[in-house]
Amino acid sequence: MRPVGIFRHVRSEGPGYFATWLERRSIPSTLVALDEGEAVPRDAAAFSGLAFMGGPMSVNDDLPWIAPVLELIRDADRRDVPTLGHCLGGQLIARAFGGEVTRANVPEIGWGEVQVAENSVAGEWFGALGAFDAFHWHGETFGIPPGATRVLAGAHCENQAFALGRHLGLQCHVEMTDDLVRAWCRGGREEIERSAASPGVQPPEEILRELAPRLEKLHAIADRVYDHWSAGLRKD
Repeated sequence: MRPVGIFRHVRSEGPGYFATWLERRSIPSTLVALDEGEAVPRDAAAFSGLAFMGGPMSVNDDLPWIAPVLELIRDADRRDVPTLGHCLGGQLIARAFGGEVTRANVPEIGWGEVQVAENSVAGEWFGALGAFDAFHWHGETFGIPPGATRVLAGAHCENQAFALGRHLGLQCHVEMTDDLVRAWCRGGREEIERSAASPGVQPPEEILRELAPRLEKLHAIADRVYDHWSAGLRKD
């Protein structure tokens, strides 16, 4: 089986629980560290799937790797290689398929409920689940690309996830681990303070409250989402 390509845009936002899930399922993977200057592959043929992680930059920034990544995502679609995006990664997938990425009305940092849409596509990804607490850290939001279906929504951000065939773009984070949450709270303390007036932003003490049980529930959701996504991985 060809490896899943994991694209990292900044060292502090690695694959987290997604890497754990891959290891448990014995699915091979390879890290493409764009933050260290690694080149974007020219096509998706070498991979069974592509996963894009988060990052503090915008897909609207003039960065040298953004255009090649967008083309790689479109090439993956042509080759029936499923893509998976977390936060910035979801915005990249949305942009590649014609969705706009704009400033969010309300920045979100911390835990917040997302609702599973009442449509058959959402049911394929999330089953009978009606809502769950996801982790958030974003100041921008994506529009739903043409032909895609919204599968998650939130009170402060209408578009929390979309599905387009085998592809899934998430605005929220399901890949969080204890280490990631604590590191982001340390490194992002000033951002939290600047955005404290936002109803979607929590202080670090609230983010860290009951962290273990919150992550346990989140990982159960991630297992279901990743399992469904992996059914589309190329096996040849």
